[in-house]
Amino acid sequence: MPRIGHSPQRLLGLGLGRPLKGNSRNSSHFFQARMVATYSDMQGKIALVTGIGQAHQSKDPNIWGNGAATARLLARNGVKIVGCDLDIKGAETAKSRILSENPGASVDVFATDVTQSTQVKDLVAAAVEKYGRIDYLINNVGLSRPGGPVELTEEAFEQQLKVNLTSAFLCCKQVLPVMVKQQSGSIIATSSIAGLGYMGKAHIGYATTKAALLNFAKCVAVQYAPWGIRINAVIPGLIATPLVERLADEYHEGNYEGLMKQRGGGVPLGRQGTADEVANATLFLLSDAASYITGTSRTVDGGTTAVVCNYG
Repeated sequence: MPRIGHSPQRLLGLGLGRPLKGNSRNSSHFFQARMVATYSDMQGKIALVTGIGQAHQSKDPNIWGNGAATARLLARNGVKIVGCDLDIKGAETAKSRILSENPGASVDVFATDVTQSTQVKDLVAAAVEKYGRIDYLINNVGLSRPGGPVELTEEAFEQQLKVNLTSAFLCCKQVLPVMVKQQSGSIIATSSIAGLGYMGKAHIGYATTKAALLNFAKCVAVQYAPWGIRINAVIPGLIATPLVERLADEYHEGNYEGLMKQRGGGVPLGRQGTADEVANATLFLLSDAASYITGTSRTVDGGTTAVVCNYG
């Protein structure tokens, strides 16, 4: 019998993959999550979301970045949002999109480099000054540069270390004392399936830092459990975000449709995921519905990692 599985190359969309059924409007980048998470316990809570500003890069209004999508669903649940991004224009665009859907939402955005300790300290201080507490922290920023140990420059490796890992350390350093004082809090680290193993193309800086982020979350979760603080990780797979458009422009001669089909074709569910689907997992782990879950992770990948080791 034929073996069911996909090579890492096909999972990344570097091979032909499996063609999607139906027309382009039914393909992965137009899929909208049917179930939007709703949690009554979130009403009135305060969330700090880093990397909120990716949404402005997309040409498609249906596509959101992971940070913006998470802030959007949190706002729908009555959570007050403090968002930040290195690109304030992108952060303001995300804010406008959220408010256009939910005019009564509370969304503040700041231009913040979360790799700089003084800027993170100022951001957290601003949130506490306005609201007096921080209930949720979503560490969402990320950076990927291709290359293995030989090809990747030292500067590029160190930059990914700072953006993907040091940023989470600095945010936790400032937010954890606030949560300890209030004896509660929930934190999410946004990792990647690239942190679980080699996915078909060398991204040693990204893969290493996303793997480290998973253990970072476990260790901090155990240390701060006595104060009622929970920390978990979300592990997205191949997600249709604005980043995919940039990848199409830079590496696939602008063939966005082709890249989307390639990436989705190697996923067992036959499509890429959406940022809303990642956000749904994030909201569950943040909420009281996950009150006995800490130090673990939730993979949102359409089954990709379930078959990645069974190829041939």
